[in-house]
Amino acid sequence: MEFLTTSEAADYLRLGERKLYELVTTGAIPCSKVTGKWLFPRHELDLWVLSGMARPAGMLTAEPPPVVGGSQDELLDWSLRESGSGLGSMTEGSARGLERLQRDEVMAVAVHFHSLDAEGNLAPDASATALRDAPDLHDALLVAFVRREQGLVLPPGNPKRLRGLADVLALGSRMAMRQQGTGAQMLLDVLLTRAGASMRDLRRVETPALTGPDLTELVRAGQADCGVATRAAARSAGLDFVPLVWENFDLAMRQRSYFRPAMQALIRFLSERRLRQRAEELTGYDPSPAGQIRFAA
Repeated sequence: MEFLTTSEAADYLRLGERKLYELVTTGAIPCSKVTGKWLFPRHELDLWVLSGMARPAGMLTAEPPPVVGGSQDELLDWSLRESGSGLGSMTEGSARGLERLQRDEVMAVAVHFHSLDAEGNLAPDASATALRDAPDLHDALLVAFVRREQGLVLPPGNPKRLRGLADVLALGSRMAMRQQGTGAQMLLDVLLTRAGASMRDLRRVETPALTGPDLTELVRAGQADCGVATRAAARSAGLDFVPLVWENFDLAMRQRSYFRPAMQALIRFLSERRLRQRAEELTGYDPSPAGQIRFAA
């Protein structure tokens, strides 16, 4: 992230330094005080300018509803409530959520896309790539929420002694599925590809689970031997857990939505100690990147 000094920011915005200080004093402009000096993130200034853009009547774009779509996550659900943002949630998976964002049916979407890079490794920027390739998202923004641990959720005591996907395949264990388009299902697909296998090689429970907690219920009820979900979901359900990967779990939105009051309430909350404490209680989360801008179109 590039930072500008006061004089550089004033030149960049074509404002006098006195006016810039007035905006700083009233908290009306994004900035940070470091060792007694004000610094201004250039990209945040761009978003600040865009947030106040006036458009002719024929160009007015309807504001999306204050809803976060996409992937379900226990820490995110808690944050939406505790932040006082007033944002609701609609959990349908990363791909469906991104489609709704393109149609302005949600203000933001929680995503964790997965793919393989040219060397056959998990691509660290799969979500940014998905935004870059999405039609009608020329103004997309990706804000880090947390990193979280994904793995196999198993019955208490791990009776089949499963240590990874290789054991699931070798023993023909019944595996619960998520619906297509969810990040967990994408993750399972790419991990199978890396192992030289495919979905056809799994003994699948055909009815897909809509969320991670729904999948843990299938395992807890004995309808499946395992499935892919977060460590937090496994712990909440009282299930065993075998870690597979740490993943980026991010919030995608249009740049004009970033400075909306509801979204700003959530963004500010990401830096609070309460979020870090709750992440530690739930387990399987790394909140250190929370609030960082990971991609901007």
